[in-house]
Amino acid sequence: MSAYWVLLLIPAFSLLSSRNLSDRSQKIVWALVWAGISLIVGFRHEVGGDWFNYLSRFSDYDRQTLSEVLSRGDPFYHLISWVVAKFGGSIHWVNFVCAMIVASGIVRFVRSLPLPWLALFVAVPYLIIVVAMGYTRQATALGFLLLALVSLKNREVHWFVFWVLIGAGFHKSVVLMLPIAALASTSNRFWSLLWIGCVSLVGGYIFVFDSVDRLWSSYVESDMQSDGGFIRVMMNAIPAILFLLTYKRMSLKEAEARLWWWLSFFALVCIPLVMISSTATDRVALYLIPIQLFVFAKLPFLFSDPKVRGLVVLGVGVYYTFVQVVWLLFASHAHAWLPYKTILFHTL
Repeated sequence: MSAYWVLLLIPAFSLLSSRNLSDRSQKIVWALVWAGISLIVGFRHEVGGDWFNYLSRFSDYDRQTLSEVLSRGDPFYHLISWVVAKFGGSIHWVNFVCAMIVASGIVRFVRSLPLPWLALFVAVPYLIIVVAMGYTRQATALGFLLLALVSLKNREVHWFVFWVLIGAGFHKSVVLMLPIAALASTSNRFWSLLWIGCVSLVGGYIFVFDSVDRLWSSYVESDMQSDGGFIRVMMNAIPAILFLLTYKRMSLKEAEARLWWWLSFFALVCIPLVMISSTATDRVALYLIPIQLFVFAKLPFLFSDPKVRGLVVLGVGVYYTFVQVVWLLFASHAHAWLPYKTILFHTL
């Protein structure tokens, strides 16, 4: 369990001590953070609720042809697994490649925020520990989405679409985020709606449409339920409500304000939907986790008094420490994460 607390203590310590570092030192520190997340997440062993499912599937890749692999859903993930298997590697190397992508998305996203270490602290309990270590394919897609959101903030819509489509090669569901680019557009809206709508349809046709019946049957008609789904949806809903109440005071550019307004709106829509199908809503809500990082990194700056800012930062820290404690001690599937094991250091 100590590895999980190390992950949380690193941003906590850095939040207090990294203010006077030079730009070069900051880059080195963040490179080390990226490497640390990649190694801890990537080289875990028998950690995560889907570990053995992924392991059983990995044993089949060596017997498959390249065309068979590429014809399956989520082709980029299967391609990486196939290449690793052909070279005699293990599932750990597949996880490491995916972990590097997730870590890249997290680091780039949090560094675009005013309090990156606080945003990283917020990311640890659920995004890194639960999602990155538990849902390898969808976590990788989320990593690409984080890269895409930074591009959209920089008004690079074409890069947003590119990263989302790459992410769809790891988990098809991320294509649902493509329309966000059109909704957040502030100029040439008709053209944006037109070409992004066309790309969304093409992406949906390639990655999703042929699976709609199966997904509907699996997640909705079968009444599949996700333990804790409502709690996780509410973890997005709380910062979403805070954003909708305060975004006019955040000094955001119009495009950025529209982006997070719509993401906050969808986070609130998930509340009634989770009552209908908790598992399907819970999985889609994973793509709304960036709201937590964004809002809580912005929240302290709503106050001019440094003492109040410090109290807000402290409050966010206490809240996410509590989230990690509760999850590790009381979550129904936490046993799949405990103890943390790695092929690098055996057991931490």
